[in-house]
Amino acid sequence: MVERIEDLNLPNAVIARLIKEALPDGANVSKEARTTIARAASVFVIFLTSTSTTLARKQNHKTINTANILDALKQLEFESFVEPLTRELEVYRKVIKDKKEKSKKEISANADNNSATKETN
Repeated sequence: MVERIEDLNLPNAVIARLIKEALPDGANVSKEARTTIARAASVFVIFLTSTSTTLARKQNHKTINTANILDALKQLEFESFVEPLTRELEVYRKVIKDKKEKSKKEISANADNNSATKETN
């Protein structure tokens, strides 16, 4: 289990990168503001996870899934997050699918090349 509340914080490097990407060039954020944002993000993730887990258990599931998370966002009144997250999830799934297909093609091509090489020897 968690020994200290700080153990629940998201990595500082990730938070710093997200803040930097969200702000215009040259904008500065104090250390205290970064810490506050990190804590708020951690609390949000914990709250969303807890609500998602509750929804999953109501359906007799031991593992939370995408639908549980999206339903939890709606329940927590973050409906505006659902559509963009769903869109990005579709993009992510397509990228993963394309990578798998490319990998299979490369493996198949390598196997074909290896068999052709063995046949000529």
